[in-house]
Amino acid sequence: MRLSTANKPEISLNGRQVGAAYQPLVIAEIGINHEGDVEKAIRMVDDAYDAGCECAKFQCHIIEDEMIPNEVIPGNATVSIWDIMARCALTLDEEIRVKKHVDSKGMIYLSTPFSRAAANRLEEMGAPLYKIGSGECNNYPLIEHVAGFGKPVILSTGMNDIESIRPSVEILRRKGIPFALLHCTSMYPTPYEYVRLGAIDDLKANFSDAVVGLSDHSLGNYTCFGAVALGASILEKHFTSDMSWPGPDIPISLDPAGLADLVNGSKAIHKALGGSKSILREEQPTIDFAYACVVTIQDVAKGAPLTKENIWVKRPGTGEIKAKDFDALLGRTSARSVSAGNQLKWSDIEN
Repeated sequence: MRLSTANKPEISLNGRQVGAAYQPLVIAEIGINHEGDVEKAIRMVDDAYDAGCECAKFQCHIIEDEMIPNEVIPGNATVSIWDIMARCALTLDEEIRVKKHVDSKGMIYLSTPFSRAAANRLEEMGAPLYKIGSGECNNYPLIEHVAGFGKPVILSTGMNDIESIRPSVEILRRKGIPFALLHCTSMYPTPYEYVRLGAIDDLKANFSDAVVGLSDHSLGNYTCFGAVALGASILEKHFTSDMSWPGPDIPISLDPAGLADLVNGSKAIHKALGGSKSILREEQPTIDFAYACVVTIQDVAKGAPLTKENIWVKRPGTGEIKAKDFDALLGRTSARSVSAGNQLKWSDIEN
């Protein structure tokens, strides 16, 4: 029984169809977990691939175009955002190397530009699509700039409500850009009570042309699995090869085993969606032994009335008269003699 996908939006992301008819696309958010070490970045791509993940995502930081010098310290760090990004930014040559490695694995290369210069760099590198982070969800000038490339966009919506998301969607629609919207809560980690999976329905209701998903910062895979059941077609989680590595996003990341569990679990849940409460043809072998049928528990003479003392219901389910019809037989008479321990047939019953 297939999941109905009528009137459900779908998009193509570098040749991979994404939508209700397809298993969820899992994005390994490597981000800045490499801490500026390109060898770590390469290893994480390899480990994500081995875990069965189809998409490796990075962040593109050209710090001078991204922010002015500041001392703002994120909630999941102990040093300023300026210092973090200066430490973690990859050079152009390193980013090109990473993209080539992702491409060589047959994976989807995805990166988030945090500035106009970063977006231009990714476009020059041949990025097939773009991820807009939650912090840029209402950065309409940047979204307008990225939309100008004509590539698909995945837009995270943390720290935004429906009304602040709407102008971004209108930009993408106006430019004819295929897009997906990811619900997100920008807390690191996100307590389960603040994940708010109901927001997935809000996105579907307000943006019926959008593929929807979840960018999740809670611990483990529970909320992503719940999101699949609610129609999420994209799942994004931070990822690291080694939980002992330093970095502000490491504590909320999946390791390779966790990522493999997310890939396999989301695939299984997607297969289990849809259908209706009916009896499957494939259940017949179980029906044959599990159902009860009406049987004689005493010898029944021809013309004798059928009572609870001479008939009852027992397995297997291979007889003609199932347990559901037992009450309808009581008081009727036997059309022939039937010895104890036999399944009754309709021909054994007088009309």
